[in-house]
Amino acid sequence: MAHIKRLKFCVNNQWLESSTQKYMPVMNPSLGVQIAETPCCTQSEVDSAVAAAAAAFPAWSNTPIPQRIQLMFRFKALLDKNLDELTALLATEMGKVLAEAKGDVLKAIEVVECACSSHYLMQGDTCMNVAAGYDTVSFREPLGVFVGIAPYNFPAMIPMGWMLPFCITTGNTFVLKAASMVPQTSMRMLELLIEAGLPKGVVNFVTCSRVEADSLLTNPRVKGVTFVGSTSVGLHIYQTAASAGKRVQALCEAKNHALVMEDAVLERSVAGIINSTYGCAGQRCMALPVVCVQESIADKFIELLKTKALELKLGAAYLPESQLGPLTSKGQQESVEAAIARGVAEGATLVLDGRNPSVPGCENGYFVGPTIFDNVKPEHSIGNDEIFGPVTCIKRVKDFEEGLAIMNANRFANGSCIYTSSGYYAREFSKRTHGGMVGINVGIPVPFSIFPFTGHKDSFFGDLHAMGKDGVAFFTETKAVTSVWFTEEDSSKKVSTWDGTLTRD
Repeated sequence: MAHIKRLKFCVNNQWLESSTQKYMPVMNPSLGVQIAETPCCTQSEVDSAVAAAAAAFPAWSNTPIPQRIQLMFRFKALLDKNLDELTALLATEMGKVLAEAKGDVLKAIEVVECACSSHYLMQGDTCMNVAAGYDTVSFREPLGVFVGIAPYNFPAMIPMGWMLPFCITTGNTFVLKAASMVPQTSMRMLELLIEAGLPKGVVNFVTCSRVEADSLLTNPRVKGVTFVGSTSVGLHIYQTAASAGKRVQALCEAKNHALVMEDAVLERSVAGIINSTYGCAGQRCMALPVVCVQESIADKFIELLKTKALELKLGAAYLPESQLGPLTSKGQQESVEAAIARGVAEGATLVLDGRNPSVPGCENGYFVGPTIFDNVKPEHSIGNDEIFGPVTCIKRVKDFEEGLAIMNANRFANGSCIYTSSGYYAREFSKRTHGGMVGINVGIPVPFSIFPFTGHKDSFFGDLHAMGKDGVAFFTETKAVTSVWFTEEDSSKKVSTWDGTLTRD
């Protein structure tokens, strides 16, 4: 039996053995074998992580921002140096093929780089002489302890990119509740951050059950919560934490749609859809699981899509030749297979069945091959609910208006795409789609990290999104200071008194 590595939690830069009696398995999904176990930290251990972050906040928030940013520069250099190691680790525990795993780490590095400009984004405003002798300035201040509750599908990008860099460069401290299925990638990245010179207590790391995680939502020392995961859990976190007075951003499920018009460049469009639908085995909130195709080209589109999907090579995530890896867990594999069976029962046409694929050497891995449904109707659940697997649902539409109406009827609105050669339709789509992130001939319209990740509708709860200016605003609050200066000689003169209103004489 392979050695099972027992993982630890981190408080004050110290990796500690948990006193828990409960450990959660970490698997190699390509082979279906356990490689590690991570602790279900006790309540006192979770509380100690928050306490350490709270104790570290005064000194860290008073550290000059150039020094906080220099930490990010050093961290970025270490991430670059250890890119191959992180890629292999992520592929092994999560199941993304090497190219996708590397992209996950690179996206985290991208946000680290953007966080190096936090001093620009934290600048306030100044207005001199708002009244005779009175000046007003505003500036942004950190709030305190933030909690990040991360999902399993992006072990590097989300916790160590979306959540951590802007949080700590703006002067806050951080407690990461990592996903128990894939904790090792963010653990290794935290080790590199400590090596870069992270002060004690600024970032702390735990894995735990929902019971302990729930306590973070109401802990009085916690000022805000950033979450990525399912809509049901996201709504619970939003309601619970917000009612306790916390700031919350909850990035949730999606059912992104593409609209393929008859004037689209078909080969290029199909290539983009293949990448966005089957990349990461469909386990990303910016996947493209539904394609509305204009009827006049639907048969040709499906034929080409099936041909290209069949060319994808399934294999162990960490092998260079693999193009489609496993799902992350046995439970997710069973969930996707159940969704395929449900689609058949609902009456959709199964064009390509990815269940029970042959993957030599990975017979116990959690694989589902590319799957394509045609004639998916509005009432079919497979076309409306998130499956989180390599499943494409084709909805045939007469024209632009019908396609847009079908897309906007969905309760999720993370992203949406159109494939067309028409500038008119591209512009109309950009204005009228409900998707928060819009692609014009782009299958994965995730913006560069200076822009926020702007999901809408049931894909997001909160008002300030992750990354970009929104990200900085989420982790800070604005203070406005009005001042006047005078001398003893002024005491004998008539001096106006500021009452918050503009004087006009």
